[in-house]
Amino acid sequence: MLRNYLKIAFRNLWKHKVFSFINIMGLTVGMSACFLIFLYVNFELSYDAFNTKSDRIYRLVTDIKTPSETINAGITSWAFAPNIKSDFPEVEAFTRVSSGSFLVRKGDIKFQEEKTLFADSTLFQVFDFKLIKGDPKTALKEQLSIVFTEKAAKKYFGDADPIGQTLLLSGEGLPAKVTGVMKDIPENSQIKGDMILSMTTMTQRFNKGLDDQWGNFGATTYLLLTPGATKTALESKFPAFLERRAGKTMKESQMYYKLFLEPLRDVYLESTRDAEESGSMNNVYVFSVVAIFILLIACINFVNLTTARSVERAKEVGIRKVVGAPKMLVARQFISESILLCLIAFVFAVVLSTALIPLFNNLSGKIISTGILNNLPFVAGMFVAAVIIGIVAGIYPALVLSSFEPVVVLKGRFTTSVKGILLRKSLVTIQFAISIALIIATIVVYIQMDFMRNRDLGFSKDQMMIVNSQGDPKKDAFKQSLADLTGVKSTATSSSVPGSGNPGAYSEIENKSGDLQIANLDLYFVDFDYIPQFGLKMAAGRPFSRDFGTDTTQAMVMNEAAVKLFGYSSPEEAIGRRFKQWGREGKIVGVVKDFHFRSLQETIKPLTMRIEPRGSELVSIKIDGGNIKETVAAVEQKWKTVMPNRPFSYYFMDEFFDRQYRSEERFEKLFFNFAILAIFISCLGLLGLASYSTMQRTKEIGVRKVMGASTGSIVGLLSKDFLKLVLIAFVIASPIAYYGMYRWLENFAYKTDIYWWIFAVAAFLSAAIAFATVSFQSIRAALMNPVKSLRSE
Repeated sequence: MLRNYLKIAFRNLWKHKVFSFINIMGLTVGMSACFLIFLYVNFELSYDAFNTKSDRIYRLVTDIKTPSETINAGITSWAFAPNIKSDFPEVEAFTRVSSGSFLVRKGDIKFQEEKTLFADSTLFQVFDFKLIKGDPKTALKEQLSIVFTEKAAKKYFGDADPIGQTLLLSGEGLPAKVTGVMKDIPENSQIKGDMILSMTTMTQRFNKGLDDQWGNFGATTYLLLTPGATKTALESKFPAFLERRAGKTMKESQMYYKLFLEPLRDVYLESTRDAEESGSMNNVYVFSVVAIFILLIACINFVNLTTARSVERAKEVGIRKVVGAPKMLVARQFISESILLCLIAFVFAVVLSTALIPLFNNLSGKIISTGILNNLPFVAGMFVAAVIIGIVAGIYPALVLSSFEPVVVLKGRFTTSVKGILLRKSLVTIQFAISIALIIATIVVYIQMDFMRNRDLGFSKDQMMIVNSQGDPKKDAFKQSLADLTGVKSTATSSSVPGSGNPGAYSEIENKSGDLQIANLDLYFVDFDYIPQFGLKMAAGRPFSRDFGTDTTQAMVMNEAAVKLFGYSSPEEAIGRRFKQWGREGKIVGVVKDFHFRSLQETIKPLTMRIEPRGSELVSIKIDGGNIKETVAAVEQKWKTVMPNRPFSYYFMDEFFDRQYRSEERFEKLFFNFAILAIFISCLGLLGLASYSTMQRTKEIGVRKVMGASTGSIVGLLSKDFLKLVLIAFVIASPIAYYGMYRWLENFAYKTDIYWWIFAVAAFLSAAIAFATVSFQSIRAALMNPVKSLRSE
C-alpha cells in the first residue's frame, strides 16, 4: 500500500512540475530561514549557559545615589566582594574581573594584548573555564601570574609547553610567569580575554590597598551562592552590611550605595547596566516573530497550493470510491502525499542551511554554528515540523475530497466551493499582511540606522587617526615628531576619544546657589590641542590655552549637559565657578556645546575636561585625505623610530565610533534579508495561485478575446481580485507594524519619526510586487490563442 501511495505521489509531482517546484521551493526557503533564525535566537539565549553553576552565579551591581543623580552601575567597589565573602556564609566564592591592555614581549616577539583580563584566583571555581595545563586553584594566585588561552599561547610558544615560561609585561619589562593554559573561551561568554593576569598583580603591585577602597569603583564582581541560598534573602542583608562597613565613607562623600544581584544568565540580554558585552532581548523577540512569520507564510503557501490543486483530482477520487476505496484510504493517500512533499522540502532545507551557515555567521558577526551536525536537536525539530506541516496541509483536501459523492463528481458537476475559495483568499491576505508589515518594519529600521549614521555628532571624526601610546613616556616626543610630516594637519593627546569610554570622577562643582554640589561626572584628560583638533564648538568662555599658566592645574571645561545638571540657565552663568575633582581645585573657564561622546542610544551625559598630560595616552592625528596610505606609513616610521619596543597599531575615528552601532547594523542586515525572503515566499505562493486561477479561467479568457476584449482588460480582470486582497492586507498590517516599530524605537535615545509616507511606500511596493507577480501569468493567458482555449468545447 505504501509503495502504491509513493508511486502515485511521484507521478503527480512529475505531472505538475511547476506547482511542485513552487510548493517545495517555498517551503524549503521558509524552513531554512526559520532554522537559521532560531540558531541565532538560541545562541543569544545561551550566553553563559555552559557554566554548570550558572543558576547560582550572580553579578553584583551598584546604584550610586549622589545629590545630583542616581548612577546605575554594572561595576562595584574593589572592597565589596572580599568583605561580602567574609560576612555572608551564603556566598561560596567570588571573583572580580577587570579589563586591561598590556605590551607582552618574548624575545623578538611582541604583541599588544588588547584582550587582557585581571581576575581573582577563584575565577575557575566560579566559572567553567577549562584549564588544559596548570592548577586551577593556584594558577592566578601569585602576582604576575599569567593564564593564556590556547590560541594566544601559540603566538608566543608555538607547540612548546608554556608552563613556567617567563614573559615581559609593559614598557617596564615586568617578568611574568605562565601558570596555565585554558581552552579558548566560548563565543557565548560575556567574559572574554586572550590573556588573564592575576588580580593580586592589580591589588598588591599596581595599586596597593585597592582591596580596602570602598569608594573606588572599577571591578565587575560575580558571586557564587551556596546551594539553597536565595538572591532576595541576600539582597535584604546588603543595606546593613553597607552601613556597617562603608557608612563613614558614604557620609563623607555624600554618595550612598545600594547593592543588587543580577542572575548571570540575565546579564547579557536583560540588564540595562553597562557590561563588557550585551545583547538585546527585543531583537531576540523580533527575530523570533520574523522566523514564525516566515514559516507561517511558507505553510500558507503550501496549504493554499495543495488545496487548490487537489480539486483537479476530484475525478480520480470518484473513480477510487466507485471501485470500492473507503473514505479513510482516500484521506490517507492525500495526507501521505502532503507529508512526502514536506519531507522532500526538509531534505533540501537541510542542504541549503548547511551551505548558508558560514554566510550566516559572517552576517551575524558571530560564530553561531560550525555546522549542521552540531545542531542535531534543531534538525530533529525541523523534521517534526515538516511532518506536522504535511499533516495539516493534507487534512483539508483529504477530508473534502474523500467526502465527495462519486456520481456527482464523475458527471463533471463538481466545482470549487465558496468556502474553499474564501479559505484561500483569507490565507493570501494573511500572507501579504505579514509581508507588508515586514516591508514597513524594514523601511523604519533603515531610516533609523541612516539617521544614526548621518546625525551631526557635534565633533569632527573624518580623517582622524588614533594611536594608543599605552602611557609610554615617549608619547610627547612621538607627537612632536609628527609636526613636520606633510600629510599631518594637527595632533592632540587625550585619555579618551568619542566612543572609547571614559572614567567617572568624584566631583564637587559650584551650583547656582553657590554651594559645592557633589556629582559623579565623566572625565576627559586632554591637552591644549584637543578641543580645536576635534572641532568642538564653545558655548561660553574659552578653550584651554597655553597663554594661561594656570590652565594645566586649575582649569576645567564642561559641556552643556553638565551646566544643566548644576542648575544654570545658561552656559555663561557657569564660567568662573569653583570645582574640586580628584585632588585638583580651580575654576570653570569654558563650556563646549554638547557632542555625542557616547552612542546615540544614550542621551548626552555631563562631561568635564582637564589638562592632564600623564593621563593622556591616545594620540589623535588629523591627516590629509589625499594621501592616506603614504601618511600612515610615515606615521608608522616615526613610531618605530621613537618607540621601537612597542608594536604599532592604529584605527580611524569614524570607523571606531561607528563600531558602537555594529549590533544595530547587523540587526538591519539580518532583518532586511529575512524580510526579502518572506516577500519572495509570498510571491511564490501568489504566482502559484495566479497560475492556478488563470488555468481555471482559460476558456473564459478565450471567450472574452473572441468577443473583442483587449489584453489590458484581461490582465486587469485577472489582477484586480488579488490587488483587493493586498489592499485588505495593508489595512490589517499597518497598525500592527506601527505599534511594533514604535516599541522598537523606544530603545533609542535619539530616534527618527515613523512618517506617513513609509506606509504609502509600503502600500505601493506591495501592490507593485503583487501586480508584477500576477500579471506575469495574466499576460501569458491574455496572449494565448483563443482557438486553443476553446478547442475542447
